Amino acid sequence: MLKTLRNAWSIVDLRKKILFTLFIVLMYRLGNAVPVPYVNTALLESYFNTVNNTILGLWNTMSGGSFSMATIFALSIQPYINASIIIQLLTIAIPALERLAKEGGEEGRKKIASITRYTTVAIGLVMGIAYYTLISRGMDGQSMLTSDGQGIWPAIVIIMTFMAGSTLIMWMGEQITEFGVGNGISIILFASIIARFPTSIATMFTNVGNGSLAWWALILLLVGALAIIVCIVIVNDAERRIPVQYSKRVVGRKLYGGQSTHLPMKVNMSGVMPIIFAQTIASLPATICVFVPSWQDSWVMTHMFNTNTVFYVVLYFLLIIAFSYFYSTIQFDPVEIANNLKKNGGFIPGFRAGKPTSEYIRKVLNKITLLGALYLGLVAAVPMLIGCFSNAPALSGISLGGTSIIIVVGVAIETVRAVEGQLLMRNYKGFLD
Repeated sequence: MLKTLRNAWSIVDLRKKILFTLFIVLMYRLGNAVPVPYVNTALLESYFNTVNNTILGLWNTMSGGSFSMATIFALSIQPYINASIIIQLLTIAIPALERLAKEGGEEGRKKIASITRYTTVAIGLVMGIAYYTLISRGMDGQSMLTSDGQGIWPAIVIIMTFMAGSTLIMWMGEQITEFGVGNGISIILFASIIARFPTSIATMFTNVGNGSLAWWALILLLVGALAIIVCIVIVNDAERRIPVQYSKRVVGRKLYGGQSTHLPMKVNMSGVMPIIFAQTIASLPATICVFVPSWQDSWVMTHMFNTNTVFYVVLYFLLIIAFSYFYSTIQFDPVEIANNLKKNGGFIPGFRAGKPTSEYIRKVLNKITLLGALYLGLVAAVPMLIGCFSNAPALSGISLGGTSIIIVVGVAIETVRAVEGQLLMRNYKGFLD
């Protein structure tokens, strides 16, 4: 491992990419420590201590704690994720966007990306207004703004700062993707969650010290976290290999084809995206309630859309499964794969080329997608169920644990493979050897 890191560091281009990625992450973390003006951060932090295990607590975890401090990056990557979901859904629903995505080539992808950026700005504006509404009305009608933060101009400053911060994060992620290592948005999400781990671990040990958490419960939590990590690594490497045979053909005086290969289909081909998408959709009721604070204490919110309710866990689990199928259909088109095999003289033994092949591939795709979706759903939902039935204050944040771990480990694996790809291009042994 150390030798591989030394080899990676010795490559000038790769070293520049790693340093650039670390620089952007550092800038992101510095932005998370700069609060917007006119906000009483002490009152805001005390408010978030009471909603740690709710949707707002989940947003705070995904933002690395900046959401509870109303920093310039408080909205984190949520506006970009929401925009990506909306545009991908519209790409399926609107034929013009579908043609642009499938037939537009590189220029079409650039236009789709441009539309996503504008949508991100618009959603950032809406979320900025929602967050300002929450801050201005505060707890029990008590505003969490400073004395000089009343009026229209401070409101404009706060809202525009939130929107600009979310737009800047989107730009940072794109820069990492283009000039750094790995997927930029995933790296930023990874950094946000990792930033909360030291505080969470210190809190658990403090709870053991003061007696609010038994030592054996802490051991069980740590063993469970390690088991989840092992499960994630195993499933991420699992794949279903469909045998493919290429027929022999004579071109001139040479014989081509005739070899056997396979079509790999990963069990979890969608990665962590279904979890991120499911979080975003499941948090919509809480977002709406921010505009109408009187709804926050309603029966629907307290008994259905809180993260410590069984209804929310079931909804979250079903959304993960739905988005797993949605994402797999976007990434893997059985008809296109079957047509490509037919054009190149390939076939799956026992199935005729064309429609029978595509139907078989779709059948296999549905089966492995179901397995991958159940895996994602269980890893994310089981800790939440433990949080639902646990009344101990020391375990109040456990519902966020499985989701955080699966995102962190998934992003780490993807990034390591990106670095290994750069190493393999230069004939070095990779991390996973």
